[in-house]
Amino acid sequence: MKNAKKIIALLLSVLLAAAFASCKGSTTDDNTDTAAPGNVSKTYKVGICNYVDDASLNQIVANIKSQLEKTGTEKGVKFEIEYDNCNADKNVLTQIITNFIAEKVDLMIGVATPVAMAMQTATADNNIPVVFAAVSDPMAESVKLVSSLEKPGANITGTSDYLNTNAVFDIMFAQSPDIKTVGLLYDMGQDSSATPIADAKAYLDKKGVAYKEYTGTTVDEVRLAAQSAVLDKVDAVFTPTDNTIMKSELSIYETFAQAKIPHYTGADSFALNGAFLGYGVDYANLGVETANMVSDILLNGKNPGKVPVKTFDNGTATINTDICTELGLDFDTVSKTISPFCTKVQSIKTADDFGE
Repeated sequence: MKNAKKIIALLLSVLLAAAFASCKGSTTDDNTDTAAPGNVSKTYKVGICNYVDDASLNQIVANIKSQLEKTGTEKGVKFEIEYDNCNADKNVLTQIITNFIAEKVDLMIGVATPVAMAMQTATADNNIPVVFAAVSDPMAESVKLVSSLEKPGANITGTSDYLNTNAVFDIMFAQSPDIKTVGLLYDMGQDSSATPIADAKAYLDKKGVAYKEYTGTTVDEVRLAAQSAVLDKVDAVFTPTDNTIMKSELSIYETFAQAKIPHYTGADSFALNGAFLGYGVDYANLGVETANMVSDILLNGKNPGKVPVKTFDNGTATINTDICTELGLDFDTVSKTISPFCTKVQSIKTADDFGE
């Protein structure tokens, strides 16, 4: 009996030793960024908050996620993503950021200006790194996210979808030289619209062309504003990268198309959802570059305040061929007319959703 007990005890000792050795062998130093294929050396928590559900912003989020997953696989680390959308509700936005802080995320990503500003305020004391995406004018007086594009300062940096407003109007007047009145459609509460609308007024004043302003803060108000522009018989309408109008585009594009009024806008997502033309950055690439900045900060220990804000070429014009036809225009002819003012002209058809 004693011998049997000794044998059992010996077997248990061997099994325990083997189990301990196995566990010890799979442990990786948390400070390294490389690991054997299939193993994860470290997990980083990243909180992403989107401002509203629209094509451009969803495209950014989708590309941030996919690029972080790709980088994680390459570097042997894991990016644990906490994603939420505040749907332009300030109270919901505050709660989302509070939850991120409570969950001890390693970094926050704010998609669009209002989210970035709220994150900057919420991290002033805890110094959690913040990377913003699609902030049109991070140095604007009403925004003040960064001290400079080269040296943002504090705990924040990111990517900007700054709009070259003059380029949009160069395209507009190349296509329609006889325009007499332009409608400026935007949300006065959107910080991203302030600078391009001021630039639009300056351009039109210099050219001696009249303009009328139409504003709205909700889909219903934007719909009424669009109807007013039609009643006023404006010759064309301009909207910058304004999230409120972008969210409302599906409700107003037919109003403009039926009145034969071309809607020129500051992002391809507008064209995807019914505007005549969108002009701006490649939002898929913007998402990828935002993710690369996140990786540089978390994996390489970069100080976000010393990482330059990344801007992009604003040279792509996206024309909605459905609307082009409804306006009585030919895509090939329009493309040839405006191509000297763009780096690229591409076509798109109307879609009825904003999926990622």
